[in-house]
Formats: sequence, structure tokens, C-alpha cells
Amino acid sequence: MHQSVAIRVSRILFYIFVFIVFVGPFWGIVVTAFSGQILKPGQLFLWPVQPTLANFRTALIDLNVWRYLLNSLVVVALGTTLQVIVSALAAYALARKKFRGAAIVSLLILCTMMLPEEIISIPLYLIVQKRFPLLDVSIYNTYAAMVLPVVGWAFAIFVLTEFMRAIPKELEEAARIDGANEWQVFAYVVLPLVRPALGTVVIFGFIMIWDQYLLPLIVVNDKSLFTIPVMLGMLRVDETITPNIFVAATLLAMAPPIIVYLLLQKQFNRGITAGAVKG
Repeated sequence: MHQSVAIRVSRILFYIFVFIVFVGPFWGIVVTAFSGQILKPGQLFLWPVQPTLANFRTALIDLNVWRYLLNSLVVVALGTTLQVIVSALAAYALARKKFRGAAIVSLLILCTMMLPEEIISIPLYLIVQKRFPLLDVSIYNTYAAMVLPVVGWAFAIFVLTEFMRAIPKELEEAARIDGANEWQVFAYVVLPLVRPALGTVVIFGFIMIWDQYLLPLIVVNDKSLFTIPVMLGMLRVDETITPNIFVAATLLAMAPPIIVYLLLQKQFNRGITAGAVKG
């Protein structure tokens, strides 16, 4: 009897802890964004004061947040698509093919995960500013400058490589006996079997690209091409913007990653579970 009471009390305390640490801050953002009254520093309300949508209208229309959201969506859509394609191809070569120097290539890819983006920011800026010799064009101040540097992501390659290595070789051999070529084996045998991992890579890749702040800041100086993180950084130091409007813009910036996670939650959970079972 006493043990069951202790279990119930511990569960209640756990739920309170989760609410305070995780749900509480998010609810504070929602309350501030929908409040018509400007909250002073230190004020905290459990419900929006003078509820209104004016903060969102001001952020979307007057501050052109819709434009920065559109820029971020374009960069994320292109970047995530290319990232998945390149990572899947690289992982297939590393996991299913034997070639000289494969271990060194894998080590170099993993080493890139240990480098903070601040270290490569200056070399990246110098490369992006230069004009390509053959085409005589520069990608500086373009969407390409924000997309191409994130296409090759070591984390995505590593995750897909580990999943592809677990695929039995007998499946490939059976497909080749049936007349399948290399591309057909990759597209119709390997990729369907690593679909949970692809969902995981898409979610993490989407969030990684969406949250990029330093990269767009150094490769783009045209304000019309700024992404939502750069725009939020500008609003944060703008004294004419009220906290309610700034938080409303922040809530709008949080919406797309949350929607993507909810849409791919099943694939994400399957990928995490499969990885845990393999480990």
C-alpha cells in the first residue's frame, strides 16, 4: 500500500518537473505572443492578457516575417533534399562497396563532425565569394550559398551507413540474379529497407538547416535573402520592437520544424528504435 502511494507521488512529481522544465517555457512563449498587453520584465501570466492576433499580423505583414519564412523554407527544402540524396549515395558506397581507402574516407567524414562551424566560417566565406573558374559565376548572395555547404552532412552519412551495413547481402545478390542493375538495387532494395533512418535524417537535417544562423549571415548580405534565424537576431536588438511581437515572430519560426516532426514522427520513432536494437 505504501509502495503504491510512493509510486503515485513520484509520478506526480515527475509530471510537475516535466511541465516546469519543458512545457512551461513553451507555454510562456504562447502566452506572451497572444497577449495584447506588453509584459514587463519579470512579469508572468498563466493566460494571455487581452488576447489578440495583432502581434502575429504585425510580425507577418509589417515586419515581412513571411518573406524570411519563405527564404528559410526554400533553403530547407533544397538543402534537405540534396542532403538526403548525397548522404544516401555516400552511405551506399561506404556500406555496400569495398574500395581502397574506404576506412580513411569514413574517418575523414567523421572528423568533420568534430569541427565547430565557427572554425570553417572564414574559409567558407572566402570560397563562396570567389567566382567559379569555368562558369565565371559567384554564388555569393544566392540561395545556393546557403544550400551547398550543408549538402554533405557527416551525421546523415554516418546514420545511413550504419543502417545499410545491416542489410543482408543475400537480398542484393537475389536482385542481381533477377537482372537488377546497380541503381535498381540501390533504389528498390536498399532504400526501402532504410526508410526509418531516412525519416530520422530528414527530421534532423530539417532542424539543422532551419536553425542555421552563422552560415546565412556570412554568405548573404542582401536583406531580402535573410532566413528567419538571421531576421530574429536583427529583431532582438531592435528597440522599437515590443517583446510580444518578437515572441510572436519566434513562435512562427518554431512552427515549421514542429509540423515536420509531427508528420514524420512515426518514421523518426522507428529509426530511433531500430538504432537502439542494433546497438
